[in-house]
Amino acid sequence: MPSSISSSDPGPDGCAAWRRFARLFACTAATAGAFVYLFVVTVDPWDMLPLSPPWHRIPISTNARYSMPALAVSPRFDSAMIGTSTGRLLQPAVLAPLFGAHFVNLAMNNASAWEQDRILRLFLRHHPAPRAVLVGIDVAWCLADQHGLSAPNRPMPDWMYAGSPWRGYAEMMNLYAVQEAANQFMWLIGHKQQRFGSDGYTSFVPPDSLYDPRRVDAIFRSWRFNPARAQGPAPPPASIPFLTRLLDAIPTDTTKILWFPPTAREQQGLPGSRIAAARAACRVAIAAVARATPHAMAIDFEIPGPIADTRANFWDPLHYRQSVAHMVMADLAAAATGRDVPPTQGRVLVPLHP
Repeated sequence: MPSSISSSDPGPDGCAAWRRFARLFACTAATAGAFVYLFVVTVDPWDMLPLSPPWHRIPISTNARYSMPALAVSPRFDSAMIGTSTGRLLQPAVLAPLFGAHFVNLAMNNASAWEQDRILRLFLRHHPAPRAVLVGIDVAWCLADQHGLSAPNRPMPDWMYAGSPWRGYAEMMNLYAVQEAANQFMWLIGHKQQRFGSDGYTSFVPPDSLYDPRRVDAIFRSWRFNPARAQGPAPPPASIPFLTRLLDAIPTDTTKILWFPPTAREQQGLPGSRIAAARAACRVAIAAVARATPHAMAIDFEIPGPIADTRANFWDPLHYRQSVAHMVMADLAAAATGRDVPPTQGRVLVPLHP
């Protein structure tokens, strides 16, 4: 008696159709993947692959850890600055005539001491005789912990810093690389504006025309400052041996400037507080490092006085305005050439010496 239930077996023809579909799907996916990969490595969004076309590319990524390596290896520069956001407002175009050097600003938001070490060492590998190196000394150095001396604070492409650009070809098939390749391509064909400077400088603060004292007051009120009292003198920062090794890697004849960026009085800590004690210990240690390092100097802009006490000089307790940045640049050049720095603006801890 024949069954009233039909068989679910697709039969030979059905199996063959499924195999053809699977092969077609796999080939299509592989072709699409290969096309995307070739697009990414050809555009080379971070300008670090050895076989990409010699197109003029720009820093494209919001995370500067991806954009800065190409600037660090560029032959356009003979001098460098490292630091955190407190050093980002120094402009290479302004410093160039003051120092007679071609600077690149390699400062990055929230960069740990370890990250600053890596980007400067990459610069040094490609610039064996730099004219000048500026190191911004702030909390990343003065209050560094074990994490800050051994790891990044944000995602960081190790292959760009390790000195092996060929490794990059194995690192480019990911969504972030695809996204940034698309952004770089849009700029290359003229459909995207440049946001980040080709010398590392980008103003990350609003235009002065948008400065609102009431909003700034609210920002100051929202910050939390540690009022804890110091229990005696603070020890030297844990970063000092790390910094010393980095400075030892810089050629003897290179001018080395260790500078403390200006901050608002609230950020400097109350007299007798742990923060104030730690900052004082940092200055003593940095001055000792500068004295022991050939062709080095140390200058402190984070001092009590009219700059720190005038809230209108700052966007928040940590970040100063453009007018203060220009003052700092002029005073750095003055100190480096033996000229006086107004005592209300900065304090030379160690003059430049042979």
